[in-house]
Amino acid sequence: MSRIGFIGTGHIAAPMVRFLASQGHEVTVSERGADVAADLAASVGAKIASNQGVVDSCDIIFLCLRPAVWEEVTTPLTFRADQQIISVMSGPSLAELSSAVAPATDISITIPIGFLERGGCPLPAFPKSEPLANLFSPENPVIELREESQIADYFAASALLSSVLTIMKDGADWLGAQTGNPVGADTYVASLVAGFMRDVPKDGQGRILDARSALASPNTLNRAVVDAMEAADTKATIVQIMQILSERVKG
Repeated sequence: MSRIGFIGTGHIAAPMVRFLASQGHEVTVSERGADVAADLAASVGAKIASNQGVVDSCDIIFLCLRPAVWEEVTTPLTFRADQQIISVMSGPSLAELSSAVAPATDISITIPIGFLERGGCPLPAFPKSEPLANLFSPENPVIELREESQIADYFAASALLSSVLTIMKDGADWLGAQTGNPVGADTYVASLVAGFMRDVPKDGQGRILDARSALASPNTLNRAVVDAMEAADTKATIVQIMQILSERVKG
């Protein structure tokens, strides 16, 4: 089992800590985010230490800090050459991370989402990360990226979750108003999408389009929705927003 530390203990770190603790790893979290750290100590037996204490006691370090403060937090810390560093932060480049955590050189960047602790969370990673794969797969598939710039594109794509949830909320609001049963409407829409997506294969073979085509066959209600969205050119809006987000992450 590995000795794993987290610098920054918030909503991104917490599910990762719970998953790793359930696998029997020794996990130490920083005092930063005291309430979450205390909860993790009580619920899964995580140890709590200062930022430097985390670095001193662990071999694999996750950096889970807000982009605005990461340099301020990491610059005073003393890392070791044999440590493996995994950043989940949007913004800092590999070169910037390398400078901050020297003499450590085994560094990678990834994008975890909260449902990781239940499995099924894709983890894009640059560069190839053996510790990431060893710790989280096969429950959470690791996607190896070819270029560092692609990590920003995946950060942008992760924001698709909010657009999907916005569509779901708008649909549930309409259904609740039509039926006078907002609770039932919310339950129906959430269960509808979650249940359908559970059965869509995640093998990278164009299954999203296959699933949509199966639903949106000619002269169906689903086809009418797709036609309306295509007429409104919603794809162009989504692509434009994602491009803006990608450029923002790239700085």
